[in-house]
Amino acid sequence: MNRPANLDTIFSALADPTRRAILTMLLEDDMAVTDVAEPFEMSLAAISKHLVVLAEAGLISQERRGRVKWCKLEPDAMRAATVWIQGFGQFEPLDFDAFERFLQTEIPDRP
Repeated sequence: MNRPANLDTIFSALADPTRRAILTMLLEDDMAVTDVAEPFEMSLAAISKHLVVLAEAGLISQERRGRVKWCKLEPDAMRAATVWIQGFGQFEPLDFDAFERFLQTEIPDRP
């Protein structure tokens, strides 16, 4: 089912490093579940649980091709999260050097 997920579900799915690694792998191409599981030191059942979380967030889709279950990245699912994050880009980046100079002038040196 391809329904848009809410931001909480997307960020929750992205919070886990294993799931982020899976998404990175799927950037290359669609993969069979067994191929997704190969580089990880965990059971196929554990990987399947990660895949369910990613699918529920809409970040991947899964389909059966013959007897093999395949995973596909759904990049449009990140759109809402990307737009939300980019909203913070409207602020000026902090110039830490200027901030340090300001602090040095405002706060006298202490022994």
